[in-house]
Amino acid sequence: MKRILVLLLAMAVVVPAYAADSDFKANYKVTMTQSATHPYGVGAARLGDLIKERTNGRITLTLYTDSQLAKGEQEMLQALQMGTIDIYVGSTGPVGNFSPSMNILDIPFLFRDFQHVDKVLDGPIGRQLLTDLEKNQLKGLAFWENGFRNLTNSRAPIRTPDQAKGLKLRTMENKVHMAAFKAAGLSPTPMAWAEVYPALEQKVIDAEENPIAVIYSSKINEVQKYLSLTGHVYSPAPVIFSMMKWNRIPKADQEIIQKAALEVAVFQRKLNRDAEAAKIKEMESKGMVVVRDVDKPAWQAAMKPAMADFEKQFGKDKIAAIINTK
Repeated sequence: MKRILVLLLAMAVVVPAYAADSDFKANYKVTMTQSATHPYGVGAARLGDLIKERTNGRITLTLYTDSQLAKGEQEMLQALQMGTIDIYVGSTGPVGNFSPSMNILDIPFLFRDFQHVDKVLDGPIGRQLLTDLEKNQLKGLAFWENGFRNLTNSRAPIRTPDQAKGLKLRTMENKVHMAAFKAAGLSPTPMAWAEVYPALEQKVIDAEENPIAVIYSSKINEVQKYLSLTGHVYSPAPVIFSMMKWNRIPKADQEIIQKAALEVAVFQRKLNRDAEAAKIKEMESKGMVVVRDVDKPAWQAAMKPAMADFEKQFGKDKIAAIINTK
């Protein structure tokens, strides 16, 4: 009897973490620029399943992929502030326009590898960057993943920045990316993602840069012949809730949502990483020329002149803290 009592007491502690006792009900709109098959979409679907299960169906998510609710990520984040969209899954690029400290993650060649990424984003540095969002009516839940960014273009195989000079390159509305590419001799051109495919198809721009998951799911290989595995910037995918909506959620349900977002981060990052090589191989089989022997030291050297401005903007000590994380 005593053992049964101990077991029941243990269950009483564990169960509420997954089943908050509440009459609260809600359906939240999740927005992203990418498709349902992109790791963003797969991750968001899993998040919705976990939240629905753990709230006994009281809280559900509806996914709006492919920029259905807003043309670009900048507009999505503005809608989050106003409470007309509830959850954003996307790149850090435009987030820096709302929370400047986030742009530190977009510094070129800041991260050594995926292990380094996880140590930084899941540690105190990452937590502080998510907390900083709260100053602008945005609630950061977790860092998912977009991946290391690579260069595609329609002109020629590119290994060095000298070979890329003069390329009209689509970038996000991100001052760090623009400064780095300008230093390397390219012509950065900010553009909403929904406009990029037709702009590439019509040769309005020559190039774009993105992680493999985006290049693959958006079928960039249909309008760009060459892919250079530059890995110049690691791109996290913050999951951000509208603070206006978040503050209306009971605390127990907030804890369920927060915990689920962090759990899905592990799943979503692994999904993204495991699939990358196969996606590159498939695009190559369809005629895309993949340049693997990229001269990364040359790219680092070409972008280095912008580093002085980055150190001034973010603080040399903060950049060093990320670089030196082990």
